Amino acid sequence: MTVVSSEAFSAEDRYSRQRLFPAIGAEGQRKLAAAHVVLVGCGATGAASAGLLARAGVGTLTIIDRDFVEPSNLQRQMLFTEADAAEALPKAEAARRRIADINADVTVNAHIADLTPANAATLLAGAHVILDATDNFETRYLINDFAIQTGTPWIYAAAIGSYAATMNIVPTGDFRTACLACIFPEPPGGTVETCDTAGILNTAVNFTASLQVTETLKLLTDQPSALRRTLLSFDLWTGERSEVQAGKPRATCEVCGRHNFRYLAGEGRPHITLCGRNSVQIHEHHRPVDFPSLAQRLSPLGNVRFNSMMLRFQHGEYTLSVFADGRTVIQGTSEVPRARALYARFIGS
Repeated sequence: MTVVSSEAFSAEDRYSRQRLFPAIGAEGQRKLAAAHVVLVGCGATGAASAGLLARAGVGTLTIIDRDFVEPSNLQRQMLFTEADAAEALPKAEAARRRIADINADVTVNAHIADLTPANAATLLAGAHVILDATDNFETRYLINDFAIQTGTPWIYAAAIGSYAATMNIVPTGDFRTACLACIFPEPPGGTVETCDTAGILNTAVNFTASLQVTETLKLLTDQPSALRRTLLSFDLWTGERSEVQAGKPRATCEVCGRHNFRYLAGEGRPHITLCGRNSVQIHEHHRPVDFPSLAQRLSPLGNVRFNSMMLRFQHGEYTLSVFADGRTVIQGTSEVPRARALYARFIGS
C-alpha cells in the first residue's frame, strides 16, 4: 500500500470545491485557516462537527471531553472506530488521532477534562467560536456565562431521538442576539430524556452538526448578517419544524442584561462529594424525581428497583442510587468526571 503524505496535497486541491462556493472563496478559506474553534463535548454532535470543521480547513480545534469511547457510541459518533472502543480511548484523544488522519494541517488540542468554572477561562481561551456538543444544561449555562462575559459567539446544539435543535448566540455588535438564558431562564425541571434512555438516530446527529458547522463558517468568514436568528427545532422523523425568534436580547435577562454570571461563579453546579469507597454523590437541589417514569426509561438498560424513597439502577459495573430529591450516589467509580458522565447519561441534566 502506498502512503501519501499530506504535504502532497496543496490547499488549492484540498479546498477547491469549497473555494468555488462564492460565500467562502479564497479569502474565506484563508480566514478559516486562521480560525480557532472550541468544541465542548466530543460525543455524537461534537465528533460530527469536529470532522466537518477539520475537512473545511479550520486551522485550530480545541476538543474538551470527559468521557471515553464505548461500543454503543459507534452507531452515531463518526470519528471513532471499533479499535477506539476496544481500547476505551478518551474521546478527545481518539478524535485528535482521527483528525490527524483526515487533515494533518489542522492543529487539535485535546483536553480530557470536564469543563468547570475553575478551568473554563483556560480551556475556552482564544476561541473565535465555541460549539456546544454537551449532554447537560449546566455546562451550556456555563458556556453562556463565559461567552457573554468575554463577547465570544457560541452555538447551542442538541440532538435526541429524531429531534435536532440549534441556536446562534452572538453577544456583541450590530448582530447581537438573545442568549441561552433569554430563551431558557431556568434549566428543565425533573429528569429529562437522554440518548441512552430515548435513543437517537445518527441522521439527527449529522443534521444538527451540519446546521451548527454551517453557522460557524458564517461567523469565521465574517458574515454575521447571514446568521439564522432563531432557535430552530426539527424532527427528522415526522418532518415537524418550529422556530422561536431569538434575534433580540431580553432586557431583563439575568445573564446578558444584568451580567449575573452565577454558573461561571459555580452557583449552578450540583454539590459533588466522594462518598465512601469507590462512589460519588451528586446532589442537584430542587430536582424532584418521578420514580415510575424514571424506572420505565431505565429498565431496558439494566436492573431497576424502586420504592417511594429511592430508585436503584444497575448498569454493568455501576450502580446509581437515586433519592426522591434528586440526590444520586454513583457506585463503581471514585472519578468525579466519570460519575458526572454517568449521571448525565442516565438521569439527565
